[in-house]
Amino acid sequence: MGEALGRILVVDDEHDLRALLQRYLSDQGYAVRTLDGGQRLEHLLGRERFDVLVLDVMMPGEDGLSLCRRLRAQGETIPIVMLTARGDPLDRIIGLEMGADDYLPKPFNPRELQGAHSGPLPGDGRIGFGPFSLHLGERRLSRDGRDIPLTSGEFALLQALARHPRRPLGRDRLIELSRGRDHEASDRSIDVQIMRLRRAIEDDPAQPRYIRTVWGLGYVFMPDGRAEERQP
Repeated sequence: MGEALGRILVVDDEHDLRALLQRYLSDQGYAVRTLDGGQRLEHLLGRERFDVLVLDVMMPGEDGLSLCRRLRAQGETIPIVMLTARGDPLDRIIGLEMGADDYLPKPFNPRELQGAHSGPLPGDGRIGFGPFSLHLGERRLSRDGRDIPLTSGEFALLQALARHPRRPLGRDRLIELSRGRDHEASDRSIDVQIMRLRRAIEDDPAQPRYIRTVWGLGYVFMPDGRAEERQP
């Protein structure tokens, strides 16, 4: 057998769903591990490398939202896809606010999981703005040589903005640029990830210099951190 396309860790208390995902994703060429809860999650993440973590929101004991929040607080940057049983948009927003990169409502076709976090790749090169450097090939952000942790979803959104400086971009366009043309996401999910990005790069997130709001449209990226001069 050849090398796996990626390593996926699925945490869900439903045995049938774990078995379905493991069988389908393994058939597609992925290496899959499963857990029935979060008790051993951090131990496993500390021992093995995974490319994506799939977390069920509703689990007995510590739920997926709490696990996601704790992992992000510890500096864990693995892409996290949340599974939401109720299909409640509020669950999705809360998950994004906790640090999740994407979400899928149950029930879903296993094929959707492959595309849930496969947005456009940034390519190679570096984009500089202010004291920051966005290293596209390495998918990392640094400030004055010090790495700043970003989740995969945050990185994809920041590189989409940085590739279109001083150009106002609507939320639908940002979803397309960062997640792919066929991806379904809400305007609110983009707003939440913008909020998370501002916390990471702005000295004062309430008065952003780099990622500005364009009322009625979306957002604009200002690489020099200054507003464009108005003509008299």
